[in-house]
Amino acid sequence: MKKKAVFLDRDGTINRDVGYPNSSESIHIYPFSFEAVRLFNQAGFLTVVVTNQSGIARGLIGEDQLNRLHVRMKKDFEREKASIDVIYYCPHFCASLDPRYKKDCLCRKPSPALGQKAADDFNIDLPGSYVIGDKSSDILFGLNIGAIPILVRTGYGRKTEETLSHGKNGPAFVADSILEAALWILDREKRHSARNVSNG
Repeated sequence: MKKKAVFLDRDGTINRDVGYPNSSESIHIYPFSFEAVRLFNQAGFLTVVVTNQSGIARGLIGEDQLNRLHVRMKKDFEREKASIDVIYYCPHFCASLDPRYKKDCLCRKPSPALGQKAADDFNIDLPGSYVIGDKSSDILFGLNIGAIPILVRTGYGRKTEETLSHGKNGPAFVADSILEAALWILDREKRHSARNVSNG
C-alpha cells in the first residue's frame, strides 16, 4: 500500500532563511516546525525534506558539511519527539566554477526528479501527498509531482504570495506557517475520510 507524504522545503519553511548556512549554528529552526512535524508523524505521513542547495556548487559549503548539518537538524527534531524521514538536496548551479556541479540539472526544484525519487524510494502516493514551501519553485514542484501545494508566509512567502495565482496553477492554501499548514492538511484529510465513509 502506498504511503502519503508531506514534502517540506527547508530554508524559509522549517528554519529561517539566512542565505547559505554552512554550519548548524546558522540554522535557526522555527519553534512551531517541531509541532508541525510531530503532527505529520502522528497522522502517519512520511516527512520528506527537498531542498535546493546551490551553495555547494558556489563553493560556500561542502557536501560533507551539508550532510553533517542535516544529521544535526534531524537530531534536533528527534529531541523534540518529531521525526524527519529523509532529506534530499540538489547541489547544482549552472554557473558553478566546479565542473562536478556545473549543470542545468533535473533535480533542482521545480523539476520533479527528487519528488519522483522519493516516491520510488518510499512507495509514496504523490497525488495523495502535500508540498509546503515559501517560494514559487516549491509550489511548481508540488504541481509538477502531482501533489497538493501549500504556500507559507514565512521566509520569502509573503513576497511570493503577491506574484502567485490561486487555484489550479497556484497553491491550494496559503498558511502563516508550517504549523498552520499542518492543521489545514489534517483537517482536509479528516473531511475527506468522513466523506469517503459516508459515500461507502
